[in-house]
Amino acid sequence: MNRMLSGMALILGSAAALPAAAQVALPMATVVPDGTVLDVNATGRVSRTPDLATITAGVVTQAPAAATALSDNARRMDAVVKALKAAGIAARDLSTSNVGLSPQYRYAEKQPPVITGYQASNSVAIRFRDIARSGAVLDALVRAGANQIDGPNLSLSDPEAALDEARTQAITKARARAELYAKAAGLTVARIVAIGEAGENGGDRPRPMPMMRASMAQADAETTVLAGETDVTAAVNVRFLLK
Repeated sequence: MNRMLSGMALILGSAAALPAAAQVALPMATVVPDGTVLDVNATGRVSRTPDLATITAGVVTQAPAAATALSDNARRMDAVVKALKAAGIAARDLSTSNVGLSPQYRYAEKQPPVITGYQASNSVAIRFRDIARSGAVLDALVRAGANQIDGPNLSLSDPEAALDEARTQAITKARARAELYAKAAGLTVARIVAIGEAGENGGDRPRPMPMMRASMAQADAETTVLAGETDVTAAVNVRFLLK
């Protein structure tokens, strides 16, 4: 009896001595109904035309003095913001994305760098709910003094509806694949045991970029932003019971 107790104590003591991570990593048994279990991964994919465009526009200025660079930048940026509001862009669709001030240097061999002036920058993120109008607004911004533009980042205003369609498609694909495996094995699909969503990705294609519809001879050419299409995907893991 004493020997049995000593052996049990030794086993328990060894388990307690294991690191916490090692104890957590022990595999857990899964209770499976009578039958054959089949795990299937499937992805649903739908295409949509983006209806939102986010573009960053701003002003970069340089001057010998930091204060002059900032004040000149603020004046020109104020004109840019006024142009945006005049174009009908709502305040909720405008947000400052960056404000910066940095010295500019002149470098010479075997000489310490010398500050020659300062560069100020200020940019605002603009959300366009009408992508077709964004090109014309960008042109107006340049006329107002903007000299830095980046984007667009195209997206969907309601991605959940497209995601739900992709999820439904993924489940349908998983079911069809399970039926295929079951038939090949001489079995039938009894039911789904578990469903898990592996992940989702809205818009995994390269986003369209603005295209300049112009030639050098056309001074009044307009910028055109092309919406194109974006993919919305949903991946699922489905466990089936075959009998």
